[in-house]
Amino acid sequence: MTMSDGKRITELLLKKYSNPKIALKFNNPLELLVATILSAQCTDVRVNEVTEKLFKKYRTAKDYADADIKTFEQEIRPTGFYKNKAKMIINAAKKLVSDFSGKVPSTMEELTSLPGVGRKTASVVLSAAFNIPAIAVDTHVLRVSNRLGLVKSEDPGKIEMQLLNLIPKDKWIFFTLSMILHGRETCKARTPLCNECVLYKICLWPEKE
Repeated sequence: MTMSDGKRITELLLKKYSNPKIALKFNNPLELLVATILSAQCTDVRVNEVTEKLFKKYRTAKDYADADIKTFEQEIRPTGFYKNKAKMIINAAKKLVSDFSGKVPSTMEELTSLPGVGRKTASVVLSAAFNIPAIAVDTHVLRVSNRLGLVKSEDPGKIEMQLLNLIPKDKWIFFTLSMILHGRETCKARTPLCNECVLYKICLWPEKE
């Protein structure tokens, strides 16, 4: 597909999702960073339930850096994979304190230098916390992009690079949020609602109903 196709898809999504919002609740870049790490293999609803208490106790990067890991593991346990997530969050916080004066940086290079922070997490933070254009490739963006024929890859990194070249830069943030919503509500993994899809006519998925 070409950028004109990407633009057309974005325009159709805009008709359905005029003002999509990120589902994770946060008040600052640090909270979003933590919430995004916790959201791996977990629903945003569950993450929000956990962070409602978590954010009242841990308010700064130093708070997380100084956290007792066993206690912290139990506090985030409902999000799953809690041992790995606890280690990543605490180690990321330690690097924030040592290298960034306790502040979450606002560049892809700096964010991905943090332990446990890949391009997807960094893109979420850049776009939602700093309003810096980025495309975050989660499971929904990956699935819908492939079904539409925008990309042909299962590699999130390659998909991101392809989408950055297909979608107008001023629509990167909107594209990510609307594609996530579209994947959750319409282009579902197992039971896609093709008859309700605003992208049906231009979708290249051979299995569409």
